Amino acid sequence: MFNVRIEGLPWVSVQFKVAITQWRRVIQGLICLGLMVGISIVSVPSAIAASGESASNVQAEVNELFDRAFKATSQGDFESAETYWSKILERYPRNAAVWSNRGNARVSQHKLQEALKDYNQSIALAPDQPDPYLNRGTALEGLQDWQGAIADYNRVLDLDPQDTAAYNNRGNAQAGLGNWDAALDDYQQATKLNPGFAMARANTALALYQVGQTEEAIHQFRTLLRRYPQFADIRAALTAALWAKGQHGEAESQWVAVIGLDSRYRDLDWVKTIRRWPPQLVNALEQFLSLTSQKSIR
Repeated sequence: MFNVRIEGLPWVSVQFKVAITQWRRVIQGLICLGLMVGISIVSVPSAIAASGESASNVQAEVNELFDRAFKATSQGDFESAETYWSKILERYPRNAAVWSNRGNARVSQHKLQEALKDYNQSIALAPDQPDPYLNRGTALEGLQDWQGAIADYNRVLDLDPQDTAAYNNRGNAQAGLGNWDAALDDYQQATKLNPGFAMARANTALALYQVGQTEEAIHQFRTLLRRYPQFADIRAALTAALWAKGQHGEAESQWVAVIGLDSRYRDLDWVKTIRRWPPQLVNALEQFLSLTSQKSIR
């Protein structure tokens, strides 16, 4: 399922000014635990200033490292980003924001155990800040520690009951446990709090299919695609759902568009274990791929 923090960013938290918010949305497309992992990025200069450092101590080197870290991340160069955050930590080892940001760079490289250490340190330094808990939850999901992830998302919601990303991500962890009704409740709560939260809406539709509300799921797939026609995941889900319903012609037509957008949906194991689709939808896609392979649908 999709892990994200759209506002305040995931899978996802508050980044805070327009430029950084836009950057965080870019990073969502780069991080892959599921399709996306929302992470919370913290503005280091602001955080340093808040910690009592004078402006003169911040400037030059740290500003340059900060800019390089974000630039590297936007380019998908997470190894370099990790290096830059590490250099900042040499100067500011008690800055919780920097620890959390380095953890994000490590999650992006699937260095999950190392990322956990960074998030733990961030939480130790700033136990009342929600972002490190949210970030640690995504790393725990990557390790399939669903209960641990849920505990972290619960902590975020204790700190901020209106946190839509925490509801969405907790739904993902509940799905990992096979608790699809609970997952659906969380996705719907995230959508209720923020109707524009596209990833929560997508997760809601997928969960609806899993719990047997297939017509409503198909309706929501179509609604999402009218607004986001390049949304490959939902187009693939609609393909599978239509095929299972017997609407083979439209399913095949949708599939042509899916492959043009993202060919990974040919790989059933990827869809099941990395993308983490609901079992019922995986089964529907498996039927589609099996019965159409002879027709060489591209």
